[in-house]
Amino acid sequence: MKTKGLKTNRVNIVTLGCSKNLVDSENIFTQLKANNFDVTHESKDDEANIVIINTCGFIDNAKEESVNTILRYADAKAQGMVDKLYVTGCLSERYKDELSNEIPEVDSWFGTRDLPRLLKTLKANYKHELLGERLITTPSHFAYFKIAEGCDRPCSFCAIPVMRGNHISRPEEELIKEAENLAKRGTKELILIAQDLTYYGLDLYKDRKLADLLRKLSDVNGIEWIRLQYAYPSGFPMDVLDVMAERPNICKYLDMPLQHGSDNMLKLMRRGITRQKTEDLVNTIRDKVPGIAIRTTLIAGHPGETEADFIEMQEFVQRMRFDRLGIFKYSHEEQTHSYSFEDNIPDEVKQERADEIMAIQQEISQEINLAKVEKTMKVLFDRNEGGYFIGRTEHDSPEVDNEVLVKADDQNFARIGDFANVKITSATEFDLYGELV
Repeated sequence: MKTKGLKTNRVNIVTLGCSKNLVDSENIFTQLKANNFDVTHESKDDEANIVIINTCGFIDNAKEESVNTILRYADAKAQGMVDKLYVTGCLSERYKDELSNEIPEVDSWFGTRDLPRLLKTLKANYKHELLGERLITTPSHFAYFKIAEGCDRPCSFCAIPVMRGNHISRPEEELIKEAENLAKRGTKELILIAQDLTYYGLDLYKDRKLADLLRKLSDVNGIEWIRLQYAYPSGFPMDVLDVMAERPNICKYLDMPLQHGSDNMLKLMRRGITRQKTEDLVNTIRDKVPGIAIRTTLIAGHPGETEADFIEMQEFVQRMRFDRLGIFKYSHEEQTHSYSFEDNIPDEVKQERADEIMAIQQEISQEINLAKVEKTMKVLFDRNEGGYFIGRTEHDSPEVDNEVLVKADDQNFARIGDFANVKITSATEFDLYGELV
């Protein structure tokens, strides 16, 4: 058994949840490094005596994973393997009062906007001069790029505003500086993230400024791909499409969570848009940006979802033929408008409906992928694994989308972090196989 006496002063940051949480962890990492801390991210060697867990509180499964992780490190602390245990992030923001009573081994709990207080607890100074100089924990050739915090949308099922607060855009000049610094360190792809990209600028500049920001980011030397994630459909700024069409380094890719295909459910979910307006928007996007890949996410089993509503969603998915699609089972979240409704759909029905939607999407994805066979595509390679070089096209975001696999042998040699042209030779529902051109 390890003891405290064997420990050196080292901090390990453990990140759970989405890419927005990862950026927050990278900011903690950057600040601690600047304060001369020995700090690691997701260390596997258990040599850290200080652990910071950045939690997710989005839905039930994420909350369960966060609590289990806290308990694991609380047990490690009780056994003398950890000296100090700190918890931050969404789960901590939302439930710190209850959790602090149930898990007394945690030394301090911090919310989503408590970075200065966390640093002070660690006797570190918050260095304002580091704004725009974030160190990244992803492979150096791509970085998640958070342009705003929080959300002002009223979606009935979502607790993000409770955990993350109101929408706050980051100033343009700060974002451009960060993009330039990342490019100088070898980053080629920026993946723009926020709770809602389309709201960018409304608070700072009294107008939607995402298109202007995209133009300035696309001018940064060294940035070859800019990818947009998490765009809300209602009030979508159409000038963004013009920029996407005219700038070759802005990926023909858009992640737009639509949540449902039934007017009844869209109204209950307080989405501010109808099915017809949603379909019109998707068709306009495809017309203005030919070849664009649209990714969406849906929810199965929201209170009030009838069999007729579900059939409408099935037909919506079949009709729209999204390039990428994911679906969540509804999670009954406290402090949301939907929590006032009875969670009246059994979990097994939610799962069956989610499975049926994914079965439809699997067929669509296979048809779309098979149409790419014999075509040559630009691929950015992320890793070498299992005898393959594995990369992505401009239509694919890391971890959630398709991958391109090229056999690693004497005839095929790709450099990780570089682009290469790949001729697609075969395809499955969610992956492409090819050879270097």
